[in-house]
Amino acid sequence: MAYQIISFLLDVAAGLLGGACLLRLYMQYQRVPFGNPVGRFVFALTDWLILPLRRILPAVRRVDTASLVAVYLVELAQFGILWLMTGRVTGAEVLPVLALFGVLRLVISALTGLVIVYAILSWVRADSPIVDVIDRLCAPLLRPWRKLIPLVGGIDLSPLAFLVALQVAAIVLAYLQAAVLR
Repeated sequence: MAYQIISFLLDVAAGLLGGACLLRLYMQYQRVPFGNPVGRFVFALTDWLILPLRRILPAVRRVDTASLVAVYLVELAQFGILWLMTGRVTGAEVLPVLALFGVLRLVISALTGLVIVYAILSWVRADSPIVDVIDRLCAPLLRPWRKLIPLVGGIDLSPLAFLVALQVAAIVLAYLQAAVLR
């Protein structure tokens, strides 16, 4: 029971910190300004980890490698702590692979959350700076889907199609992880 509780708490903490690092990476890639509440939250949560890494890892074109490595390190730390808790002597060699799959799962989860928030905010039409940020982050993701799926009765079904594709990607990822770790 204690292992499950700690595993859950680590998953929440790693999801929050890793998700913030991914959001920082994606916001920088899309050139979304950080002077909004979302950007300030992301900076406050991730500066302690990303700024030291940035001294070592320069950006590659528009990709902030420090943020990407930070996400990987967070996932690696999560799986490392869980491995240490099991008391096993062997098996540590799979931790980097598990961390990579963890990052990919986190990307799928983060995109799913982002699109769900976007869909809800599109129904409400709230006047908030967060709406503009979410819209700027989701627009490039949904643009290809909007070209394929026309409006149905004035309703945009592209977020739904994208969410279905993300769930399929999660299933494929779980299958690949199981195959690699066998």
